[in-house]
Amino acid sequence: MRIVVMGTPTFAVKPFEALLSARYEIVGAFTQPDRPCGRGCKVQISPVKALALERGIPVFQPLKIRRDGLADFQALQPDLCVTAAFGQILSEEVLAVPKLGTVNVHASLLPRHRGPAPVNWAVLMDDAVTGVTTMLTDKGIDTGDMLLSAQTPITDTDTAGTLLTRLSDMGAKLLVETLTRLEHGDCPRIKQDEALMTYEPKLAKELGELNFSESTRRSLCRVRAMDPWPGAYAALAAGGVLKVWRAVAAPDTPRATPGTVLAADPKNGLIVATGDGAMELTEIQAPNAKRMDARAFLRGHSIRAGQPLNEVYL
Repeated sequence: MRIVVMGTPTFAVKPFEALLSARYEIVGAFTQPDRPCGRGCKVQISPVKALALERGIPVFQPLKIRRDGLADFQALQPDLCVTAAFGQILSEEVLAVPKLGTVNVHASLLPRHRGPAPVNWAVLMDDAVTGVTTMLTDKGIDTGDMLLSAQTPITDTDTAGTLLTRLSDMGAKLLVETLTRLEHGDCPRIKQDEALMTYEPKLAKELGELNFSESTRRSLCRVRAMDPWPGAYAALAAGGVLKVWRAVAAPDTPRATPGTVLAADPKNGLIVATGDGAMELTEIQAPNAKRMDARAFLRGHSIRAGQPLNEVYL
């Protein structure tokens, strides 16, 4: 069976490695074009491209597959296409190419959390569980029939990053099981219940801004959901921001106006009032500085307790 894979980020690597380990024939890999990344704007290749080059698999990087990648896709004569976080919507012309259709590995328990950032939204919405679903792709966005699924709890220490890693491993096993059962003819095919559907958009940096008027729990979910990107942050004076990478609830603290600094010293940590209590910012990143433990940061920097955090200069 000739398989073409389509994917871009690290999440897709384990599923595609699993296909290779199971000795499936991958005849081509489509991934997003190389793009500048980081402060130095150095051009970087995608993790899927790196895997394909390492394994000698032909790589294709169309800006829009429906426009400038269709001919290459057709020339590969795939029996099946497998996608995982590719980052492009497949047109009907693209979907018509593989004889056996297109199987997608989606990082949620469909029909919940359709869209490009399902893991982040599951953490942000404080879901108790999430998972991975294999599905048959149709012309909609994550609307196709479901094949198999597996679930995992979301713990209070999970970030979007740790959860993505776990779901990638789960997706790898589920994908091989899905293809095996498709070949044997005993794979279930279940229509999605549109009444249970949710769809969320891609992440924007603005989603990372902490609103301390929200509950402590909601703010903690935002911190975890925005790690590793775009990162949660609190507004400071003069347009600066304080990145918040880790935080915990701070019980038994006096109530105050949300956003007020309740403590700021190496002994007690950096504690900020929320809509229903307080939270301690345990790992932070000041402007033009590195990530570090907040209590260690406070040994060399002064923040006055009692003032609003958005009036602090750093």
